[in-house]
Amino acid sequence: MDMTSAPPAILQPAQRLQQAGLLKGLQIGSLSLESSVVMAPLAGISDLAFRILARRHGAAMVTSEMVSAHGLIQRQKKTLSYLRTSAEESPLAVQIFGAEPAVMEEAARIAVDAGAAVLDINAGCPVRKVVRTGAGGALLKQPELFERILARVRRRCSVPLTVKMRTGWSHHSPVVLDLARMAEECGVDAITVHGRSVPQGFGGKADWDIIGEVKTRLRIPVIGNGDITEPVHAIAMMEKTDCDGVMIGRAAIGNPWIFSQVLALSAGLPPRAPSPEERREAILSHFELLSELEGSTRAARRMRGLLLWYTKSLPFSSRFRGAITSITDMSSLMAALDLFLDKLAAAGATH
Repeated sequence: MDMTSAPPAILQPAQRLQQAGLLKGLQIGSLSLESSVVMAPLAGISDLAFRILARRHGAAMVTSEMVSAHGLIQRQKKTLSYLRTSAEESPLAVQIFGAEPAVMEEAARIAVDAGAAVLDINAGCPVRKVVRTGAGGALLKQPELFERILARVRRRCSVPLTVKMRTGWSHHSPVVLDLARMAEECGVDAITVHGRSVPQGFGGKADWDIIGEVKTRLRIPVIGNGDITEPVHAIAMMEKTDCDGVMIGRAAIGNPWIFSQVLALSAGLPPRAPSPEERREAILSHFELLSELEGSTRAARRMRGLLLWYTKSLPFSSRFRGAITSITDMSSLMAALDLFLDKLAAAGATH
């Protein structure tokens, strides 16, 4: 979508757009965020490098990958690595998952001690290996267990506590309406509602109406999530649901500019797509950050996959994707990228 071609109803004076609340900030317990646009947890994606880029491009808060509570208390090296943080990404929310109250309580302590500014509990993950342990989305069919987990974690957690949940275990039983209220009564500071049921996975359409209904029932902030794939969708969700903030996930992969584009739109300005040079700068920054985390060899391998996202839907991108499938070193990747971006610039194409 051409960022300058948003519907006329969206590109109106800033006074109307600011009613959506995206620029006014968001209060989550004792934490004050500079805006109401936050980044979602993304398994296998939202590592420290990704989160720093999201913050640089306007996300008011970023979230770790989903972290196993069992892995934390067992001090598994890989699991503990998910807690690695930097002042540049602050404030960081750490999301944990599990199905045992005592384990979740101890995992919460470990996450907070490691620097989490917010502790988030996953109650929506639809992945089978998570659900079959009773965690993630399975908590939605175990309200008593869910309540015990929240009570134990709230008791131990010294930072704001949030929950991210789906609408229900089945599409026909939106238990989020009752469970969100229960979470508020347990002392949770904010709720993020992904407007899909667990069986939907990431398919079908997110139900924004139910996000709005949850908002009417709670006093704590409600953050909406689901189907925000363009900046205009963030405005539309806020206006439709009256939610207090929006959470953007998959749309930010290879596209960290979506956060600043949402904020521009909220200020009554047409969002601007990145130039080829800005795109190259972001890709280089991503590689440099990954190299610091994982070493240049592993970072180069990961960047090959990430480049597919950074160039998705751009003119000439299919030929570029074919050219990098067998490249494994970063210098060759960047040489191919430069040829591709030069072609974009010569054609005057940025998006």
